[in-house]
Amino acid sequence: MRPDEARPRLAALGFRPTDVETLAAHFLSAEAHGQASHGLARIEWLESWPELDPAARPRRLVSEPGYERWDGAGALGYLTLAAVVAAQLDSPPARSRLVVCTRTFPTGTLGYWVRQLAEGGLVALLTATSPRRLSSPTGGDPLTGTNPLAIAIPSGDGAPIVSDVSMGAVTHGDVLAGRAKPEELVPFGGPQAHKAFALAVGLQLLVDALVPEEGLGAVLLVARPEADPAPAFRELAAGVRLPGDRAR
Repeated sequence: MRPDEARPRLAALGFRPTDVETLAAHFLSAEAHGQASHGLARIEWLESWPELDPAARPRRLVSEPGYERWDGAGALGYLTLAAVVAAQLDSPPARSRLVVCTRTFPTGTLGYWVRQLAEGGLVALLTATSPRRLSSPTGGDPLTGTNPLAIAIPSGDGAPIVSDVSMGAVTHGDVLAGRAKPEELVPFGGPQAHKAFALAVGLQLLVDALVPEEGLGAVLLVARPEADPAPAFRELAAGVRLPGDRAR
């Protein structure tokens, strides 16, 4: 698919103009940063998705100073996280806030969302569950999702540090894009794959314990920073490319 086809094809699915822009921005950003597994191939996936409801809207069900709960309510997870991020930037926490999102899938590149929060001055940690695709390195049925984890730290030099790691050696998006085989979707790490599997299990159960209903979800922690460690860390790294740095 060509980049100029993204918006027309999303509009043809019935999404309203603002949602078309939100989705296109995410997919095109993924393509621009070499993340084709989360890019335009996902539009073709959505076109074949029987549960797609372009009219659905996420809802904020609970809003407290340190806690929010959102329900995807049938909307794409991309749109739920877009609404959640906008709400945190519009009304940041006094110190910190935990945001729990139910029925939130697919969520796309989690680093994309936490980067926006860090650029707005907030520390952010985000994880999300996906359909069970990872088995134990010892074998057996799939037990967890690829369950990515993204962390973004704002920086006084204007360039946040963004770590975004899936627990799979490849992503489901790589399989969808034809860049990997389904049997390659295993915990990363080779001989040390038990470590990625342990993280996947921990993240799976963290989300499952906080999401008050069945289904896939996401958990976000946002906080106001108490210090600005990123510039000094970047200086210490002495030119080493750090997670989230733009490609040179």
